[in-house]
Amino acid sequence: MMPSRKENITLIGAGLAGPLMATYLANRGYTVDIFERRPDMRKSDLSAGRSINLALSARGIHSLKEVGIFDQIKPTIIPMKGRMIHDLNGDTHLQPYGQKKDEMIYSVSRAQLNMDLMTRAEETGRVEIHFNHKLKNADLTNKILDFGGKQVSFNQVIGCDGSASPLRKAIIEKSQADYVKKPLGHGYKELVIPPSENDEFLLDPNALHIWPRGEFMLIALPNLDRTFTCTLFFPMTGPTSFETVKNENDITGLFKIYFLDALELMPTLVKDFQNNPTGNLATVYCDPWHITDKAILLGDAAHAVVPFFGQGMNASFQDCTVLNNLIGENEGDWGKIFEKYSLSHVPNGHAIADMAIENYIEMRDSVNNPNFKKRRQLELELEQKFPDKFIPRYSMVSFHQIPYADVYRRGAIQFDLMNKFMAGEISVTELHTTILGQLQPIK
Repeated sequence: MMPSRKENITLIGAGLAGPLMATYLANRGYTVDIFERRPDMRKSDLSAGRSINLALSARGIHSLKEVGIFDQIKPTIIPMKGRMIHDLNGDTHLQPYGQKKDEMIYSVSRAQLNMDLMTRAEETGRVEIHFNHKLKNADLTNKILDFGGKQVSFNQVIGCDGSASPLRKAIIEKSQADYVKKPLGHGYKELVIPPSENDEFLLDPNALHIWPRGEFMLIALPNLDRTFTCTLFFPMTGPTSFETVKNENDITGLFKIYFLDALELMPTLVKDFQNNPTGNLATVYCDPWHITDKAILLGDAAHAVVPFFGQGMNASFQDCTVLNNLIGENEGDWGKIFEKYSLSHVPNGHAIADMAIENYIEMRDSVNNPNFKKRRQLELELEQKFPDKFIPRYSMVSFHQIPYADVYRRGAIQFDLMNKFMAGEISVTELHTTILGQLQPIK
């Protein structure tokens, strides 16, 4: 039986989180109008300007299953079982993500997933997407949205409008919410490894490839067409940076020194480097994510994070799941729904933002550090011995639904215990006893 029809909800942004949230709302009986600044990507050949493939993990999969679309997209995702580390001398070694067979993350096409989510939302019969509507201003007092000549009134408005969110700007101006945008100082450039002449992958497709080089790194994710999307994460300024690496000699010189095995697989490197845009990386911290019962933020609009934990999309999808659950628990009381969402979930957004920055340092530098390797081996041994008490932080983030803030706190305790053991400050018996006594079982 279909739920009864309820009031209309307005949503800004038809990226990944917007259509997902709209589907959740439609399944509860609400009608939804989504306003999207871009044309319909299903009808237009759009340049993404953003990563063309993303890492999908447990939190995102859970949300996609809840709206009934995961089985549809499952054939299009590629499992990645670990990090394939490419050393400076060309040697490679795999660092598995987890010990269990199903502990993998998945490479997924951003564009295809976005199109599938929009279509799924429209198929509910309760969602209409209005393309080519860029939000200019939000009057939260009178509940009017200005799309540049077109004004739309709203009951409640949900902002899924990205890291430069105009709705967030209006909320901050109206409520004096705390807001900080922290540039990373590093940017990114997308490059490509094509298929072989026999149309095969040139690298192992079931791994996320990383070339860690201290202050910067190159990564590669597989695509269904047997290409790899490569992303160079690189300082914006400085002696070795996007500021100084520009001409053909600079580009090939950089890759000959640091990424020689990748250079041999990238025939269009110079053209791609010079023609593809350089993206900036920054973290957005905002608190709260709502104002009264009028407006609320999801995804990058609330908590844009750097991409080094592969959680940007997954965290955004989890926002939708959390908000959907709160709507179910407090049906119709939007003031309570929005307030509970901010109170309970803002700490999770801040935690994953911090962990993503920390993971950048790990990926570009620590993965080849002997102490890192020893600690990694130790945490896998401890997980095997205490499976309901000790789970590595990466596994808690990627393979579980544990709130990010809890992961951050628990991870810090585990990290401290391992460091003390590795430094000889506590014995193996003390380590095991402390884990049993200090850490609560993980449900």
